[in-house]
Amino acid sequence: MRFTKMNGAGNDFLILNNLVEHIDHSLFPSIARTLCHRRLSIGADGLMVVESPSQGGDYRMLFYNADGSPGEMCGNGARCICRYGREAGLAGDEQTVETPSGIVTGCRIDRRNYRIRLTDPSVLRLDCQAEACGRRWDCSYVELGTPGLPHAVVPFPGLAQKSMEEMRALGRELRWAPAFPKGANVNFCDITGPDQVAELTYERGVEDFTYACGTGTGSAVLVLTLTGRVSGENVEVSVPGGRLYVTIDRDGDAVNAIWLTGPTNIVCEGEVRDEDLVLPE
Repeated sequence: MRFTKMNGAGNDFLILNNLVEHIDHSLFPSIARTLCHRRLSIGADGLMVVESPSQGGDYRMLFYNADGSPGEMCGNGARCICRYGREAGLAGDEQTVETPSGIVTGCRIDRRNYRIRLTDPSVLRLDCQAEACGRRWDCSYVELGTPGLPHAVVPFPGLAQKSMEEMRALGRELRWAPAFPKGANVNFCDITGPDQVAELTYERGVEDFTYACGTGTGSAVLVLTLTGRVSGENVEVSVPGGRLYVTIDRDGDAVNAIWLTGPTNIVCEGEVRDEDLVLPE
């Protein structure tokens, strides 16, 4: 079984091309759990699988979190898989990717930088509260696509001076807060300058902070734009793995599109030889 490992601003993924491998879909959760383990196998935040399109796209992307749970979509993963799709000859500089939560369009900026249009918000609540660590936290709630990928956006002054270790207990408790029946990716954010944002995301399915979360970054900038704290034009977001840029295309309060731009990195390509991964003959 061949694989490619990529990351987008530190958010890392394993890619399997099932147009070649022909693996039964029922096996992908266990493959993700095995191969994404950082101590015992290759290690990654998630597994992406390339499949045949069914809605007129160039190809279909299936996504599985590191714990084996299926994901609706992944923003940085979509940027990485757009580069993979182009370099594997599946699509050109502009492409259409089918995901479980809707169609994602992507385009090549240069060899390493890709821009995608995230799935549109299907749920948007700017005025929410959630209880965690003994207090109530003001936040917003966003779901991108249908079915929606859930995100809590939590303003956190001084975030840039905090470590992941200091934030972990709060992130874990908010991720499971009763205010979010589906659970949520928790996106802490803070304004650090004009159209500059610091962001840190605790991701469900990984159950820890990741170095970046594309849909989380898009959701955070969407909320900050609609509440008047940033312009929504090429907003620079600093995450532990680098920088991402978000533009919100809107007409008043109506959101027309969320654009995410950032780097991709091909880390390695090879053959899976993990002896703990047992597949049918």
